[in-house]
Amino acid sequence: METINIIIDALPTLLSGVVLTIIITVISLIIALIIGLVLGLFSIARNKVLHWIATIYVDAIRGTPILVQILFIYFGVPSVLGMRVPALVAGIIAISINAGAYLVEIFRAGINSIDKGQMEAGRTLGFSYGETMRLIILPQAVRMMIPAFVNQFIVSIKDTSLLSVIGIAELTMAGQSIYSMNFRAFEILFVVGILYFIIIHILTIFSRWIERRLAIE
Repeated sequence: METINIIIDALPTLLSGVVLTIIITVISLIIALIIGLVLGLFSIARNKVLHWIATIYVDAIRGTPILVQILFIYFGVPSVLGMRVPALVAGIIAISINAGAYLVEIFRAGINSIDKGQMEAGRTLGFSYGETMRLIILPQAVRMMIPAFVNQFIVSIKDTSLLSVIGIAELTMAGQSIYSMNFRAFEILFVVGILYFIIIHILTIFSRWIERRLAIE
């Protein structure tokens, strides 16, 4: 009975952590989608400068741990610029640039999966390269990339747990703040794990549903 009471008392704080986790993830993924689209187009561009910008970004971000990126943005960059970056802002930037690097590859692969004849057909109809990409290629590619977007959303939700190192009260940090006071780490972390599982399981079911729908269509 005592365990149940501890969990019930902890739920409001943990649920507020869930809300913050989802907010951070959604904002970060919106920014990451923009990064992924722009640099994804850079990665397939004939211009070597644009191609190398995308390549260097992807290699640098994917080649370093996200925890290092979080600490670099929160502690490293401000120490050079002589300014303080709010923890929430630093966290969103870190998740965004990390997810963006993976979305670059998702966009690149998605665009390259569309038959090259589609581009040729669009240019034959009088569309510019940009118009053909926007009106013909991207709509088809994005449709195929939706399951990958959902999977990246799942990964980014897990990554937000690392933001506890800079004091952001997302779900993991909310759990830490509770068991540091009541010393019931097992019960609190068990509930934290269940909450993560519920969120991710719902997204996994959604991803599988989308894949089935796309396969049918």
